[in-house]
Amino acid sequence: MKAYEVSLPVIPARDFLITDYGAVGDGLTDNTEVFRLAIAACAEAGGGRIVIPAGVWLTGPIVLRSRIELHVQAGALVTFSRNFDQYPLIASSFEGWQAVRCQSPIDAEQLEDIAITGEGIWDGGGEAWRPVKRSKMTASQWNRLVSSGGVVEQAGGDEEIWWPSTSALEGGAIANRLHLEQVYDVAAYEEVRDFLRPNMVSLRQCKRVLLDGPTFQNSPAWNLHPWASEHVTIRNVSVRNPWFSQNGDGLDIESCRHVVVEQSVFDVGDDAICLKSGKDAEGRELDLPSEYITIRNCTVYHGHGGF
Repeated sequence: MKAYEVSLPVIPARDFLITDYGAVGDGLTDNTEVFRLAIAACAEAGGGRIVIPAGVWLTGPIVLRSRIELHVQAGALVTFSRNFDQYPLIASSFEGWQAVRCQSPIDAEQLEDIAITGEGIWDGGGEAWRPVKRSKMTASQWNRLVSSGGVVEQAGGDEEIWWPSTSALEGGAIANRLHLEQVYDVAAYEEVRDFLRPNMVSLRQCKRVLLDGPTFQNSPAWNLHPWASEHVTIRNVSVRNPWFSQNGDGLDIESCRHVVVEQSVFDVGDDAICLKSGKDAEGRELDLPSEYITIRNCTVYHGHGGF
């Protein structure tokens, strides 16, 4: 195989329409179980395409399976639940380190031949999760945010930070202590669930992945995060986060091989396109470099760094 040849997923040409499983696109009905049933039926049939038609589709986290494509049609908005109880704590990684996090809205681990396509929108409901620094907002934005609830932390100097809840505010110190003590038992983190924001699309140890067409927006933390994956193609996507979004990265390619990113647009609140391979001693021990990666013909409107 040539060094820069990137293989696309192979997915059977059969469709599974979510409305055939009882989905209601009114933006209010919880379709979590519908997505689970449709994906299970598709997987049992040997794979295929889950079709999401025009409408507003509320759901909890979607757990992908091999040989499945999520196809969100034009006019479709999939919005993820703001109810944190729907996101179980799982062993994961964040900022290059082993971590416990809430399950990602779109979650894939050790899968092959998966895709997310179409012209619709995936919205991660990030405003329910993220802290916000006052210095990143206008006065009217800040006043409106504070009046919505949550708590405000005096962060030193003139800086203030809004948190969605007291639990989220206090969770950082507890989570950091557990990490330093190398405690990764999921149960130990239950009390700080509100702090453990997930990345929106988490692709861990997957092979032959395609993201082609949709808009991914409003992530709780990073937007797209392929980790230790191979043969990843990302093209024709729009990745958007508010400019004030904390850890609102667009795309973090970490410890991946054979990746192409092209013809995509980024407008985010942190790093736009980022290459990573772990961090510090833990990253060196893992010894998984990012390599054979091509990024071309992309546009970055806003970010802490374009690349």
